[in-house]
Amino acid sequence: MANDVAQLSINTIRTLSIDGVQAANSGHPGAPLGAAPMAYVVWQEFLRFNPKHAEWAGRDRFVLSAGHASMLIYSLLHLTGYDMPLQELRNFRQWGSKTPGHPEFFHTPGLDATTGPLGQGAAMTVGMALAEAHLAARYNKDGFPIFDNHVYSILGDGDLQEGVNHESAALAGHLGLGKLIWLHDDNQVQLDTATSKAESEDTAARYRAYGWEVLKVGDGTDLDEIRRAITQAKANTAQPTLIQVRTVIGFGSPRAGTSKAHGEPLGAEGVAETKQALGWEYPPFTVPDEVRAHMDATGRGAALEADWNTMMDGYRAAHPELGQEVDALLARDLPATLSELLPSYEVGGKAVATRNASGEVINALAKVVPGLMGGSADLSGSTKTTIKDGGEIQPGDYAGRNVLFGVREFGMAAAGNGLSLYGGLRPLVGTFLVFADYLKPAFRLSAIQMQPVTYVLTHDSIGLGEDGPTHQPIDQLAMLRAVPGAHVIRPADANETAAAWQMALEYDKGPTAIALSRQDLPILPRNHAGVKKGAYVVQDAEGGNAQVILIASGSEVSLAIEAATALNAEGTRTRVVSMPCMEVFRAQDQAYRDSVLTPGVKRVAIEAASKGPWYEWTQGGPVIGMDTFGASAPAATLFEKFGFSVENVVKVVRAAL
Repeated sequence: MANDVAQLSINTIRTLSIDGVQAANSGHPGAPLGAAPMAYVVWQEFLRFNPKHAEWAGRDRFVLSAGHASMLIYSLLHLTGYDMPLQELRNFRQWGSKTPGHPEFFHTPGLDATTGPLGQGAAMTVGMALAEAHLAARYNKDGFPIFDNHVYSILGDGDLQEGVNHESAALAGHLGLGKLIWLHDDNQVQLDTATSKAESEDTAARYRAYGWEVLKVGDGTDLDEIRRAITQAKANTAQPTLIQVRTVIGFGSPRAGTSKAHGEPLGAEGVAETKQALGWEYPPFTVPDEVRAHMDATGRGAALEADWNTMMDGYRAAHPELGQEVDALLARDLPATLSELLPSYEVGGKAVATRNASGEVINALAKVVPGLMGGSADLSGSTKTTIKDGGEIQPGDYAGRNVLFGVREFGMAAAGNGLSLYGGLRPLVGTFLVFADYLKPAFRLSAIQMQPVTYVLTHDSIGLGEDGPTHQPIDQLAMLRAVPGAHVIRPADANETAAAWQMALEYDKGPTAIALSRQDLPILPRNHAGVKKGAYVVQDAEGGNAQVILIASGSEVSLAIEAATALNAEGTRTRVVSMPCMEVFRAQDQAYRDSVLTPGVKRVAIEAASKGPWYEWTQGGPVIGMDTFGASAPAATLFEKFGFSVENVVKVVRAAL
């Protein structure tokens, strides 16, 4: 049971949380009131962290998957000594504060992930636990467990109901990620209603079927029971553990045990009644001195990091080459001569599908970028994402660099975010471009969290042919391009593909999606610098002074070159611009953009996808694109029928002029 200072600390967490929600007149008081005891035990007795160095690589990870309960973690950050002044709790959900409505990585020191979209926080912890297991298997040596971290998450009923939870839990159970511990805030209430009205499954049986250990805490206020469960979970190194902690949502409040406690401030009266029930007699936003002294973790955190740093010094001395590699990996350093290490392809050589070129580039990079690893959603043979001789990650054997994610696109991408958030690794995840629909929420979180995850998205157009409209991406490029902070690169040939991969590794402010062809594409002159600026002149008008500019990406660049040859032959001076990445080109200075897209010159864009994004670049000129879904037929037939032919491009240009 709780001693006096422990109980006072728990009630401090509770009252800071409801005071913050009340000050904002907005937020979720119910979960912090119910979950405070388990959060206290995790943070006070188990979690390894250093408040004065939030990014310390040796720390455990904690993710509040139930991100709506954000005041819970903000209160913990304040009490344990992070850069979270009390005034920030008063400014909950206000402009410019460190305490936004849902936890935001990079915005608030001490957070390990951005959460709020239910299911994704816990799903990302699967990637974090996988990262720890992988790096430990590759780098730990006798006497030097430099990667030795547990990953904890508190999640609610909504997290468990989301589809991504099923995908991620199944993967974690299959892999036997024994350092992953989820604490289920089992209050049996969700926003609309009691959970019994929305589900009747046996959650414990489901997780056991996934291969998890499942423990139950019958009283979420019993610290001894919570402590015993976490201790047992840590002792099981062969299975992830779900601890179901029976709590009361809105504990102590007039709305306790009801949906009304979930997402509404308690009101001044409700706050007063709750504090009375808790025996709390302090003014709002008060931290008793004994609680502040008890929960301040700066001393023990500094000692933990100092011990780890001493171990790292010993590791570097005993294993100098590995020590250097680990340091470079954690810093995400890249070789200074990276562009010279990439494959290069000669004009006139054999045509190459960009998915195949990407596979060659991945394997060239794997030799010089030790953090590069990942896999595909049961499509590695098609996406060409396999690192040859890299080994496969399997249960109990985590040193490999290839992850077999199964047909779990969303879970895969969420794990990719977790792999990246853990630090050091450069994850890639692969599937067909059309199935970006299945992973879009995780792609969005990659961007919000500024995580450099590389999405390898192949079969990028109607050019995949006979599989038909269900597998032919039309709207996906526009969807991905709409995500702020993301780079979407659709290379025109093998040389552009190599440059795209360099761009992906060098971009550390968000994800990169590389859209790749199934069909072979002719080799263009290598223009690494032009690709890295997002767009460049791949073929200029004969004699200069173009009358029309054809802008294209991917496989349609070769079509544009053929059409330009025909137009030039009939006297229409035509420039061809390859635009593999709109976002990067948009960021160039005006002088460069004007040098590529000459102001006042008629423009026509060509891409076998939704037309919308291209009107920004055509200045009212036509776009040859897709207004419908595709069809099942050979690729050559489809391109002709949908207007991607030299004859149709020439016809459209004539009409435009």
